[in-house]
Amino acid sequence: MTTPHPVDPSALKSIFHECNQCGTCCKQYRKITLQEDEVAFIKKMGGHVGVDLGFAEIREKGLEQATADAKKNGKIFMIHPDDKGCMFLQKRDGKYCCKIYHYRPRTCRGFKCNLADGTFLSLFGRDSIHLLGQNAYGLPLEND
Repeated sequence: MTTPHPVDPSALKSIFHECNQCGTCCKQYRKITLQEDEVAFIKKMGGHVGVDLGFAEIREKGLEQATADAKKNGKIFMIHPDDKGCMFLQKRDGKYCCKIYHYRPRTCRGFKCNLADGTFLSLFGRDSIHLLGQNAYGLPLEND
């Protein structure tokens, strides 16, 4: 016979956890969706900003038009081009924090940590946009 173990009710309220400043989210995600009004600030602070384009779009429309269309459609991202993660992530006293915390993009503000098990990162990969209900192109996810 199995002995029942008491369950902490507060643990069942949400699968999301408070940030413990481990830096995992900022190290893992390579592409963060930006709103149009956030682009200038990120560039000013030295962040890498890019748009999501496919070769077919570039062939069909040309680079300039495809880039303009991507920007118009909200496919603008802060990109972390290496495996070090976000350039605004810094380690202080053994904890990670954001250098631009009070001015960070809305995508970062909306992120909720869930490191309950290892499946989280494998589900969402390296693109945090999925956490906001967007596909890899920054468009709303389709309801199946």
